Amino acid sequence: MSTKTTRTTRRAFLKGAAALIGAPYFIPSTVLGAEGGVSPSNRIYMGGIGIGSRGGSDLGALMAEPEVQFIANCDVRKERREAIKTTIDGKNRNKDCKSYVDFRELLARPDIDAVLIATSDRWHAALATMAMRAGKDVYSEKPASFSIAQSQALRAAARKYGRIYQGGMQRRSEEKFIFCRQLAQNGYLGKIHTLTAHLWRQGFASHRWYPAEAEPPKDELDWDLWLGPCAWRPYNKKYIGERMNHADFWAGPLAEWGSHTFDSCQFGNNSADTAPVEYTCPFNDNGEGMVATYADGVKLKMTGGGFPSSCGFRVEGSEGSAEASDAPQPTVKPLSLLGERKRLVRMYQAETGHALNHYRDLVDSIKSRRPATANADVTHYAHVIVHCGNICLKLRRNVKWDPVKEEFIGDEEANRMRAIPMRAPFQSLA
Repeated sequence: MSTKTTRTTRRAFLKGAAALIGAPYFIPSTVLGAEGGVSPSNRIYMGGIGIGSRGGSDLGALMAEPEVQFIANCDVRKERREAIKTTIDGKNRNKDCKSYVDFRELLARPDIDAVLIATSDRWHAALATMAMRAGKDVYSEKPASFSIAQSQALRAAARKYGRIYQGGMQRRSEEKFIFCRQLAQNGYLGKIHTLTAHLWRQGFASHRWYPAEAEPPKDELDWDLWLGPCAWRPYNKKYIGERMNHADFWAGPLAEWGSHTFDSCQFGNNSADTAPVEYTCPFNDNGEGMVATYADGVKLKMTGGGFPSSCGFRVEGSEGSAEASDAPQPTVKPLSLLGERKRLVRMYQAETGHALNHYRDLVDSIKSRRPATANADVTHYAHVIVHCGNICLKLRRNVKWDPVKEEFIGDEEANRMRAIPMRAPFQSLA
């Protein structure tokens, strides 16, 4: 692929969006990756956007894949741009990584096949949607969206533009979680009746504002782009790094771990193409004790405790149970089920073709063009649970959801909360 860089302004990129959408669709030569040594024509050229601490882990894992080469990075903060450029240049053994302040310039490059999005929550859906419109495949950190409407836009973009999307719910690629899922889906636990999802214990963030301070030079921090789609507020250095302290920057209590654990429950219940139909309010602001019920009567319980480590999920049936978390080993009842572990995981791999590595699964999907394990549809439905639950907590009452029409039943107040305002010009991007 050509490595010629094309620069564009914000205005030019937005005006050119229609032309870009109508352009002929080409499969990148990188999808034909050969075995062994990877020639330049068979590499997957990537750019990173908003890579911080969590994104740095994603970056390292992706750069470890032999087909992947990062050639660009973007961050509105100068110190991060320079740090990530140093990391990428070190891996590539050159000084060629191009750094950008404005993500639109990176997305306008025709030589970039895919992007890693690891910004704060408020940017995930808009950037992923815009990247897919620009013909890029996407790996996006979680939570994938700030609202139901953003999740819908994400799913629609992946479908319309034929792009590969991998949400950062990496536990569905981990062997112990797959084992629990296989036990449930192959009848070892009997009839499934209860799922349990582990929650982050913090409640909703506030809408606090800090006193205005003088903005730093745009090359050091572009404040307008840092805020992105959320409401304008004057600059104060305290906002930087305080994602979970501000409602405009954080997707809420159920999103933090729920984007993982609801997905694990969906995975274990084989219900990744739907969502619960009723949410029972626990009358608190962190979701402890909420129960969501599927159309077939299966209960999804939410709790901040009861697991040996973070991001746990449990599936219970009439004949047994299985759970996994970030603890080293899963827990199953009866214990004799552990003898099926290797066989069931091999069966999963043979049936699905998915790798037991979330990043490898992305690479394989880019090359084969088959959906990734945490594709945009899977990600959408898991985040519907996040946002329906958050709306239930905010309204402090039960709500009923139609997963086919994707609307609350007879509840105009709740339906108005499916979308959130987005600041111009970013409201047109997702």
